[in-house]
Amino acid sequence: MKPYINLAEARLADGTVFSLHQHDGMYYLKNDGRELMSTRMTYSEQLLADWGCEGLAEGHPRRPAHPKVLIGGLGMGFTLKRALEVVGHPATVEVAELMPEIIAWNRTFLAEHNGPILEDGRTRIHQGDLFECLGKYGKGSLDALLVDIDDGPDMLITEGNSRLYSPSFFAKVREVLKANACAAYWMAHPTPEFERKLVRAGFQVEAIPVKAHEKAKKPRHCIYVARNR
Repeated sequence: MKPYINLAEARLADGTVFSLHQHDGMYYLKNDGRELMSTRMTYSEQLLADWGCEGLAEGHPRRPAHPKVLIGGLGMGFTLKRALEVVGHPATVEVAELMPEIIAWNRTFLAEHNGPILEDGRTRIHQGDLFECLGKYGKGSLDALLVDIDDGPDMLITEGNSRLYSPSFFAKVREVLKANACAAYWMAHPTPEFERKLVRAGFQVEAIPVKAHEKAKKPRHCIYVARNR
């Protein structure tokens, strides 16, 4: 049996440890020893970009002249890669990633899977918190927001992420999104209470069950598409 190789580790201020591992040609990102994502299963992360950037693709009649997309959480880069494929040129796709080490791992270990997506002229990297990054944007300046940071509001990577599911955050999201633009959240499983919070915040919400990989027999995860009304 081929061993798991521990490639790198990084620690947040609260003690949370992220680690990157390799096994049989695949890479695994773990949080305190629990697997968060891997290069083996990327389907739902790519679908987050497909659903969140619907209407922004080159040739689409509603596509803005220069789409602007913000992604919360770089992870292993699969949502960013797919978003760049969908939105085409010209466009700007900014990624808010809290941990500089994860940014570095995408430039080194993970580049063989996703290529030089961080060096793409359309990519902008904000090393910091999504909540703070969103504050840079003015009213009606974003065409899409994609959030893939926690498994859900009840399974946070760090306590500070609770702000990403608060009424004040939803209000800011509504402010910076253009009319009919959307925020798309990736969730590890359906979360009806979260959906109700989005509705109460004024969004038109669609819950989309998604598979972990294309050949899975049934959906495991859920993408919530919250359209700005």
